Amino acid sequence: LGATNFEGGIRVVGLIRWSGKIPKGLEIYEPTSNMDMFPTVVQLTGGQLPQDRVIDGRPLVDLLLGTSQSSDHEFMFHYCSFTVQAVRWRPKHRDSVFKMFHFTPNFYPVNSTGCYHTHVCFCSPNHITTHNPPLLYDLTLDPSESTPLSPGSEQDYHDIIRTMDAAVREHRDSLQPRESEMSVGKVLPKPWLQPCCSSVSQLCQCHKER
Repeated sequence: LGATNFEGGIRVVGLIRWSGKIPKGLEIYEPTSNMDMFPTVVQLTGGQLPQDRVIDGRPLVDLLLGTSQSSDHEFMFHYCSFTVQAVRWRPKHRDSVFKMFHFTPNFYPVNSTGCYHTHVCFCSPNHITTHNPPLLYDLTLDPSESTPLSPGSEQDYHDIIRTMDAAVREHRDSLQPRESEMSVGKVLPKPWLQPCCSSVSQLCQCHKER
């Protein structure tokens, strides 16, 4: 299940060192995101987050210092390419952590745990199975995501689905179109931005005495 949005692909160990700050031997069992690094650095440097957009990341400072045991993420959205494939929810009123899948990859061979014919699981319609209603798991009781919940096994099943669907809609509405990272202005080399003591006439050529 590696390289997928199942827990086997998400629960990847991360190591952070901050001498004199992070308590020795601290272990954190909370999922985090690469997007959390931006607000973390901003907080550590005393800066202010932009107010003209939604920041999906959450600062990790309290977790790293051991002053908090839980992430500030109530919802986490797991993408497959450009599409939200799954959403994780930690309700504030109970101890369970739920995860809902809108679609899952078509593993091959059947009943395996990977896409061994293509070496990577794709997100296009021919390579996925859409679930309606979505697959819902209680990660606290079923971290291997082997037994989907049903109205018979979870009394709040329909309310959980509605809450998570509403969170996905709110998340999608918060997205703003951005310029493609592959546009001409982004891919052309910009030698004047190189971290060296160059000039217009001598790009990236530094004198030793300087």
